Amino acid sequence: MSELISNKIQKNPKYLKLANRRGRLAWTLSAIVCVIFYGFILMIAFAPGVLTAPISAGSVIPVGLPLGVAVIVVCCLLTGFYVYESNQVFDPMFEEIVKEASK
Repeated sequence: MSELISNKIQKNPKYLKLANRRGRLAWTLSAIVCVIFYGFILMIAFAPGVLTAPISAGSVIPVGLPLGVAVIVVCCLLTGFYVYESNQVFDPMFEEIVKEASK
């Protein structure tokens, strides 16, 4: 890509909108993941009794096990959501911006 096209892309208002939208989504999802992970770690540190309690009467499965699995699953789902948004929204927007700059 030439420097002229690169400059046109960077000055395009659609590109600025795309960069802001993508950045906002990335930071939001990152914050959610951090809250989930650190929340789980804080529960381990400060409320271990909650996590080691059985899931139901007579059960040997502690509450922490499904919560740990849920942390992993939610993070995978958030990653999948970002990939979907990138493929379905951000990539087509960027291709349109590049086409406009190449004219």
